[in-house]
Parts: sequence; C-alpha cells; structure tokens
Amino acid sequence: MRQPPRLVPVIVLACTLGLGLSGCTGSSGASPSSTAAPPGSPAAPGSPSSVAAQGLPAVPGIVKEVEPSVVTIRTAIGLGSGVVYRADGTIVTDAHVVEDQQKQPYKSVQVQFADGSEVAADVVGVDDVSDVAVIKAQRSNLPAATFSSSVPVVGELTVVLGSPLGLAETVTAGIVSALHRNMPASKESPKGITDLIQTDAPISPGNSGGAVVNGNGEVIGLSEAYLPPSSGAVAIGFVTPATTVTDVADELLKNGKAKHPSLGVVPTDITAQVAQRFNLPTTDGALILQVATGGPAEKAGINPGDIITTFAGKQIKTTLDLIAAIRGQEPGATVDITVRRGPDTKTFQVTLGNNG
Repeated sequence: MRQPPRLVPVIVLACTLGLGLSGCTGSSGASPSSTAAPPGSPAAPGSPSSVAAQGLPAVPGIVKEVEPSVVTIRTAIGLGSGVVYRADGTIVTDAHVVEDQQKQPYKSVQVQFADGSEVAADVVGVDDVSDVAVIKAQRSNLPAATFSSSVPVVGELTVVLGSPLGLAETVTAGIVSALHRNMPASKESPKGITDLIQTDAPISPGNSGGAVVNGNGEVIGLSEAYLPPSSGAVAIGFVTPATTVTDVADELLKNGKAKHPSLGVVPTDITAQVAQRFNLPTTDGALILQVATGGPAEKAGINPGDIITTFAGKQIKTTLDLIAAIRGQEPGATVDITVRRGPDTKTFQVTLGNNG
C-alpha cells in the first residue's frame, strides 16, 4: 500500500506489531489465530455515548433490552453466539461460527435462546470475505435486535453480549477504541477482513457472532476476534460493523451470496483537527490514507492524500458514504470519481475490482 509521506503518520499510528489474532469461537471449535492486526485510523470526533458520559449504570437497561435477542450457537466442534435479525427466526453470526475446520459451512446448527429453549437452525448462507453468516431457526415471533445504520464514534459505550466459553448471557462493557482496523490474510481468512471496529470491552472464545451494542441499545456490530493476552495485548477486540453485517446479510438472503466490489483504498473521515492541520477547506469527503499497489484506484491515478468528493455521481461526505457507494456497484463496473488534490479538482474513470 502506498501512503502520503507526511499525512498518514498524523492520522495513523505507523507501527507494525507482530501479534497473534484470535477468533472468538468456543474453545473446542476452530478459531482464527496467528495473524497480525495492523494499525487503522481514528474516527471523527462527535458526541459519543462514552462510559464516562453515559455511565456504567446505563448498562443494565441496555442488557435488559437486548439480551433476549442474543443466542448461543452450537456445532459439532464448538460454539459461538448470534443475534436475532428478523422475528421469523433469521439470525446473523460470524461465518467461522457455522463452518467446520475445512471452512465448509454446516447444513444446520443448534441454537439456544435466552429463555433456555433450543432448536435446530439451517445455515442459509456464509460470506468468508466479511465473515458474516445467516442462519434460520425453526422459531417465530422472536425479539429482533435493532441494528445501527451509522458508524460509531471513538469513545462511545460498547456492551458485548454473548456466550464466552459457553457461559450464556455474559455481559462485558468498554468503549469504541478505534475504527477502520484491518485483519490481514490468514489461513482462516485468506483475503483478510477490513474495516473493523476496535473495542476494549473484553471479548473471549465463544463471543464470536454475538452483539456489540451502543448506549442506545442498537447493535453496532458482531464480535469478530481479539488479541490474546499471550501476545501482550490488554483488552483489544475487533467487531464487524453493523453496516457491513446488514448489507451482507440482506444479500445472502436475497441472492445466496454477497458481492464485493473493490476500489483498493483505505479511507478515513476528515476530522476538524485534520482539516485545520492541513488547511483543508472542508470536512466533507473521504480522505485516502493508503492506495493498494496495482489496485483499481492506483491504476486510475488516485493518490494517497486525495479527498474523494463524488463517486458515480453520488456526493461523498463521509467514509460511510464512500463504502455504501462502492457496495452499490458491481465488480468490474467503471465509475467516475472526483477528488480534491490540493487546490485542484480531478475526475478519474475507475474500473472496480472484485474482492470476492
């Protein structure tokens, strides 16, 4: 990945850590390990529902609201967690929770609900790129969780619900530590996983696929992985954003698979501090931190430090706008992208790649 020589160090902690990354499937299951978690970028400041501002006393009310929507998922080799997506028995979880050691999805799994009842569930679809899966339990009139449609803010309260080590209805709490973290390719995730949320809320084996909730009781993502204490880490966990989960789940339900058009960039929001530091005229747009070598953006001439303002005719004000615009295209589509580069405005034609 190419980076702008002086811009990136201000926004991203430019260091490489040789750390093992573990998935959070139950101990008897196959869990991702021995991958590194390279640094991501901080989020734009806002009005976070932080632990300090909101207070831990808010957690019991959040748990009471969300806990009925969190389930335990059991397979032949382990266990994980899941979240009720629709009242008709549709549940979302991590793909590695419902796959065997050869990365093949099971036909069915067992689901235990908060009331203690247990039923079979069919595996509807899995997407190994995002590590999202959908299963359908033989139950109806379930309490579906509310999924957030926006990106959380660094410092925002996070409440993790799941079944670590098989201990159902376990709750931990912390804050959003960072956004846009990436897991590199590994044996378990050959293409890696991008754009994860980092939290300091404790995540353990068995939490995979469980709910991570904000101060409003909205699911902001699913527990994905954690850095184990043996790596020297203290409370570093990773979460698949709700926006990714819902997009992929809806595609799996509709088409049986998810598409993954790729631009080949690492974007971030433009904070007020960054705009002031680099004398940017606005905080609108998606700032490009890195460009993948040989990727679609680089081939078209887009550089690190460029600010994307329009994508295929759609105005881009935030990173989420850019991600949504990319996901709205098909791999191989050619789109016009307008960027600000210093005082100039440039438009490029880019043919999107396929990360599927």
